[in-house]
Amino acid sequence: MSIFNFKRFSVANEKSAMKVNTDGVLLGAWMDIHPDDRRLLDVGTGTGTIALMAAQRLMDLVQGTSPEVPSAEGLNPVEDVVIDAVEIDTDSAIEAGKNFSNSSWSDVLKVHNCTFSDFRPCGKYDLIFSNPPYFDSSLLAPERRRCDARHTSSGLSFRELLEFASEYLSPMGRIAIVLPSDQENALCRYARMCSLHLQRILRVRTVPKKQPGRIIAEFSPVRSLEPRELMLTIQNEGKYTEEYLSLTHDFYLFA
Repeated sequence: MSIFNFKRFSVANEKSAMKVNTDGVLLGAWMDIHPDDRRLLDVGTGTGTIALMAAQRLMDLVQGTSPEVPSAEGLNPVEDVVIDAVEIDTDSAIEAGKNFSNSSWSDVLKVHNCTFSDFRPCGKYDLIFSNPPYFDSSLLAPERRRCDARHTSSGLSFRELLEFASEYLSPMGRIAIVLPSDQENALCRYARMCSLHLQRILRVRTVPKKQPGRIIAEFSPVRSLEPRELMLTIQNEGKYTEEYLSLTHDFYLFA
């Protein structure tokens, strides 16, 4: 069995259409999580990695064990926390469910095996996040399940995510999405059409000499006067950069 070990949880990714990947880990480590967040949604969860990262970060915050918040006194630590994870592929959903069950946060994580369009939320969310299919113009992968996980033709696009967020985000909620850099303008333009405002954007490049290949963008119904624009370089001279190691420190064994 293929197992990817993080510091505080392990992910079986033998049956899932998409394996553990850098894009997902960066999203899980970088997206903004607040100690008063209570309802989170992972769209296209795959192995469940990003949902597990969110659970680790949020539960540390509400239980007062995270260095980000020295004390979380007065907050209900567990009972009202819900992290939903939607996955269209049945084998992936089953594997994500097992990964959730084997984690320390099984009581707050729940997988829903359905299409995103069929998902019926029970309320609004404080944070929605997704590493969605995005290879619109690339050649289709030969294997159908992997194709569905990689291409917007599978029925999940950033447009659907933003439309959903405009309806189901709480007033102070956020949506965080990782996409190729060449989709930045289209993403931000459609977000404005959905009355969602850019709060932060991280541009990710593999090495200093290359242009960013990925972006992670975070939007909210709250208007931001000046969105924060950041750059992350993963490697320099064959070694992981300090900024990359710092961001992933709580998750990767090597960080």
